[in-house]
Order: sequence, then structure tokens, then C-alpha cells
Amino acid sequence: MPDVTRAKHGRPVHHWRRDVVELAALFTAVAVADAVANLIGHGPDGPALLVISAIVLAATAGFHVWWSRRHGHAPPVSDTGARPAVETRPAGPSEQPSTEEVAGALWRMRTTVKDEPGSLATLCTALAGQRVDILSLQTHPLADGTVDEFLLRAPGTLAAAEITRAVALAGGAATWIERADAHDLVDAPTRVLGLAARTALDTAELPLALRQLLGRCTIRTLPGTPAGGGRGPEPVPVEGVLEDTVMRLPAPEGGVLTVERPYLPFTPTEFARARALVELDTRLGPRIPRGHDVLTLPEGDHITVRRVDTGDLPAARAMHDRCSPHTLGLRYHGPVGDADRYLNHLLSPRFGRTLAAQTGSGRIVGLGHLLWDGDETEVALLVEDDWQQRGVGGELLGRLVAMAAEAGCESVYAVTKASNTGMVAAMRGLGLPLDYQVEEGTLVITARLDATRVATSPGSRSPRLD
Repeated sequence: MPDVTRAKHGRPVHHWRRDVVELAALFTAVAVADAVANLIGHGPDGPALLVISAIVLAATAGFHVWWSRRHGHAPPVSDTGARPAVETRPAGPSEQPSTEEVAGALWRMRTTVKDEPGSLATLCTALAGQRVDILSLQTHPLADGTVDEFLLRAPGTLAAAEITRAVALAGGAATWIERADAHDLVDAPTRVLGLAARTALDTAELPLALRQLLGRCTIRTLPGTPAGGGRGPEPVPVEGVLEDTVMRLPAPEGGVLTVERPYLPFTPTEFARARALVELDTRLGPRIPRGHDVLTLPEGDHITVRRVDTGDLPAARAMHDRCSPHTLGLRYHGPVGDADRYLNHLLSPRFGRTLAAQTGSGRIVGLGHLLWDGDETEVALLVEDDWQQRGVGGELLGRLVAMAAEAGCESVYAVTKASNTGMVAAMRGLGLPLDYQVEEGTLVITARLDATRVATSPGSRSPRLD
């Protein structure tokens, strides 16, 4: 039994040995007073005895006051091991952790342990020994073990190698670790529900949702009938195929959706989650937000910018017919007669997002594409000849880049010809760092994205049209 306890508001309760002394003194005073009262009631020397009793009571009260002040309310340090009061602490180096250690660093870590009682407890004990706090834990059962996925907060001075070394000594194998951020603090069910809601609103969100669900990975959709003709990919079973670091699923509109993550094998749990997200997208069918923006160009013309899909294919083909062969050649880098064959693919929200600029009569005069190309993102523009150099391309490109930044893309690239001065000017108008690469007359311009700079750049506009 401890020598001291604490009351509700943090004040120490009297030490039990002091209580015994005080109670003894009080009982003595009461006994003396009772005896005096009896003597007064039965003896002839009442006044003298009253004086004696007063002296005894005063002495008892004085002793009680002296004892309370001598020992106070705080228990002796030697009895409890408590730290000295603030004003009496010895000078010297502070034992408090630094600001960096208090704030800590967030890490995502995976490791494989044996599927046996006590393996997880051993791992947690090892992490606690390094002052690592476990914020969340997910388990992915395997045939011959369990993959444990942790979100950790570690001291800022603790290196990743020290964490993985402690995990290895505790029985963890195939350990993978990377820095995390505040977005990872959301628990897994909440994150999955949010991704499902985003996918339900917009077909183009599926690749982005899969990337957020599975981490850094490359996602490709191979159509059942390629736009350029030829043989499509080998079909996969309805339930999909999982092969270590690659998963293949039936694409929502035919073909095959392939997800690759070479640095970390997929678990059956991750495969089931990805398959459920793809099945949801397939059941809902193609869908895009139907909002729009009405803009006034520098020359005073009004245009409407909105999302389009394969339902706008006739209007897009009509714009192709009004474009000159030179304009189509700058955009598609191939035979002009093949341009219409690519439109169905480009307009499909399965492969990205497409914005259209149209006049008040509904005629499309410009198209801007944001295309998911594996783990990279491509932007492309086509503006009708009569509407070039009027700011249409800059408006479309600014919105596409803002969408890419919102989706978490680190960069976007445009493939054009070195002679396409309009596209070069539009990319420069973004006000972002640009890299140029020229090969045999083909120019690749890469813009490195920064969410803050994109939001404030002259060419950026509202990323969503809903």
C-alpha cells in the first residue's frame, strides 16, 4: 500500500502517520476536557480546575498547529520518490525532451511476422523500447504469416534504420518503411469510404483512388480494342488475378486494368479492396460532374468551360472538321486522317479528364486533355484555328494543371512539335518551373507542380467544375 494518495484535484491527502498523531492529540484533548467537566461538576475547586483545563486545551492546539506547519501537506520526498518542488529543484541540464522529440516523425511501416501467439506483442515491445508510439495498426493475413501495417510516431532523432533494426531483432521480416504525413492519420475504413464516394461522383477518379489506396503504384488501362487497331490484351477472369507485385482486373469498359507496385508486394486484403473499388466503378457506369464556368476572354468574347466525355463525340468530331491539317498535325503528331480514331479514347473519363471550351451556341472550339499515363500525367490542347491566340488554350491549360495538382501529381508533361509556339507559350504562361527535352523535332515540356504556386499562378483557375 503506498504511503500517499492524491485527491480529486491533485492535492495530496495527509500522510497516514501524521493523521495518527493528530487524532491522538485530539482524543487526548477531549478526554482531558471531559475529566475537567466531571471535576467541575463534583468538586469544590471548580474555578481552579477551569483554569487548568484552559491551559491544557491551549497547549494541545499549539502542538497541532506546530505539527501541521512542520510537516505541511506534501509527503516527504524520501518516502515517495517524488521529484522536489519546482522552486527547490537542483540546477543542471534539463531532462525534458527537445521540441523535435516531442513533435516526432510519422512513419508508415510494414513487416511480416509469424502467425503465432505473442509475435505481435514482441514487436510492440521492441518499438516501445525505442520510444515509438503506435498510432494505428492493420493486419493482412497470409498463408504462412501476417503482414502488420503500422502508422508510427517516433522521436525526431530516431532514424528509419534504427526502427527497422529493432523490428528485425523482434522477429519482423521483409520490413518496409517510409515517411508519412497527416493524411495518413485517417483510419483505413474512413479513407476507403472517402475514396469510394469520390469514385462514385466521377469516373476519372478511379486511378487516383487506387493510387491513394495502394500507395505509389503504376496504373494502366489497356482497352479491349486499341484505338490504333491491332490485338487487345489477354482477358482476365472476373475475379481478377494477383501475382505478387502485379494485380490485373477487368477494366470497367472492357480490356484490362493493371496495377504494379514493384517495391512492395500486394496482400490479399489490398487486392480485395482494389477489386471492390473497380466493381463499384463498373456498376455505376461512366459519369462526370456537369458544372461549368462562363468566361470572358480578353477580346470580350464569352465562352463556357465544362467537362465532356464520349457523349460529346459528335461535337468534337465537328471541331476536327473545322481545324486545318496543320493544326491537327501539331496536336496528334501523325497522319491527319487518324485524328478521329483517337477521340473516343481521349474523351473517355476512364483515361483522364477532358475540358471543352464552347460558344454560346454550343459549338466546341477547344479541347484540353489531362491523361493518366501510368504514374505520370500528360496534358494536351487542341484549339480551332479561328479561336487561336485569344486565350482559350491558356484557360483550358490552367484548369487542367490545377486539377493535376489537386490530384497530387508532382508534374505534368506535354508532347508537341518544336514549331508549336502556341503550346510553348501556354506552358510558359503557367509560371511554373519547366524542363525541355527535344528529340528528332519532338518537344517534351515538363512542368513541376507545386500546389501553392499552381493556386496563385496566372493561368490557374478553379480545378473543379461541379
